[in-house]
Amino acid sequence: MAKRAFLPGASELFRPTEPAPAVAPDSPAAAAPQEDAAQPEVPVASGRIRHDHKITVYFSEDELNALEDANLLLRRSHGIRVDRGRLVRTAVSLALRELQRAGDDAEIVRELRG
Repeated sequence: MAKRAFLPGASELFRPTEPAPAVAPDSPAAAAPQEDAAQPEVPVASGRIRHDHKITVYFSEDELNALEDANLLLRRSHGIRVDRGRLVRTAVSLALRELQRAGDDAEIVRELRG
């Protein structure tokens, strides 16, 4: 019996590597002026793209287990399959957006103040 190599399919080889634009340039939402142009816009969490920068983050055993549990919950209950990096980037993006929106009332401010 000859062994056969299994190669990735076309969907894996030709998957999109850049996120789709959130709003079409000619839509009315794109033409609306931003309410608060003084604050810098917080970027949306990136998906499966080539990233230019890398940081190292250390987790305790409990934090890493909680991250893995969250990943499994997303997969099991919501059908969302993501890697740990994307999950962390999304959480950071959500925290930064809330900080920009809520300021001193943001949950991240309360948590960091203790």
